[in-house]
Parts: sequence; structure tokens; C-alpha cells
Amino acid sequence: MKCEKKNMLLYAVTDRAWIGKQTLLEQIESALKGGITCLQLREKELEQEAFLQEAYVVKKLCEKYQVPFIINDNVEVAIACKADGVHVGQGDIPPAKVREMVGQDMWIGVSAHTLEEALEAEKQGADYLGVGSMFPTGTKKDVVETTFETLEEICHQVTIPVVAIGGIKEGNLSLLGKTGVDGVALVSAIFGSKNIEETCRHLLEFSYLFGT
Repeated sequence: MKCEKKNMLLYAVTDRAWIGKQTLLEQIESALKGGITCLQLREKELEQEAFLQEAYVVKKLCEKYQVPFIINDNVEVAIACKADGVHVGQGDIPPAKVREMVGQDMWIGVSAHTLEEALEAEKQGADYLGVGSMFPTGTKKDVVETTFETLEEICHQVTIPVVAIGGIKEGNLSLLGKTGVDGVALVSAIFGSKNIEETCRHLLEFSYLFGT
């Protein structure tokens, strides 16, 4: 499966902080039913074996809905569960090394905050970029916001898909419309919703903003 711009349109990133009436798996399936175009499983606290077992189950769900499945940070889990991709940050294993580990078929997503980081990630073999934080966010601490000018510059100078991330919600989505970004990665805007499926369907109505 080739990583394409359409996969970035509505990119959901899980967060256990938002588990409530639904289990994490129920939340994920609601998002899949709602039309998300990519799912990243993000687990910072789970032990390796628990993370892997969960990954197997989520991968099957994503296969059912034909949605690409990405593992956050943990290259070993991504390889073991045969995920579609793995996403790494600037402080993680360099993309070139990740490529040696995962082979040519698995997607590699890389977080970037500057044009220099974006260009270097592409040079090292990244398949897509996650750029941000675009707005204040409680998901990650001590994150410096990326300017719209930087996002636009990245979108116009790399040839791989770009997804904006960080504090994005319905109220500020339109601000990203002229940057050239291919889509948005959302955490609380999806998983903090009382009706995840309906919210995802509604968010997809903003798809006309992207890729321009």
C-alpha cells in the first residue's frame, strides 16, 4: 500500500485519557465507522507485550474498514504486528535507521517542526510528515507551536504528504485551509467527542480545505 495524500485527510491518533463510556476499541471502531482515513495507535504507558496484543486487535479492526494502521514510536511492535506504518519523532530512531529495520513496504511518518527537519526527514526516506503543534495542546507537554508560514513552506517544498497536528479542532480547521496541508491529525477532537462516529463524519465535511 502506497502512502497517498488521501490517507492524511482525517488522521486519528488514540489517547487513553479520553476513555469513558466506550472502551478504547469501541472508540476506535466508532472513528472507523465515521470515516477516518488513517489510525495511529499511541500508547506511552503500556508494557511491550500488552501494547503488542492490543495492536493485533486494532490492526484487524483497521483491516475490516480498509484504513491504514500506524504504530506510534514503537518500531518493534509495528514490525511484530505487521502494521502499515510507524510514526517517529525527532528524538526517536532516525528515519533512515527505521527504514533499515522495517524494509521498503512499511510507511514511515516523521514529526517535523521546521523546514530543515522536514527536508531531512524526506531525505532519509519518510513517507509522510506530521507537522506541528499548530495550536496549544494538552496532549503533549512543552511543545513549541509551529507557525502557519512554516507549515506552508514545508507543504510547498516537500513531495510527500503532510498532515498538520496539535490542538486542531472544528473551530480552527479553516485556518489551515490555505497552507497546502493534505489533512489533519486529531486526538481530543475525535476521541473526546460524545459521539465519535458523528463527529468524524462532520469533520470530513471540511475535506475541501485540504490539498489546495
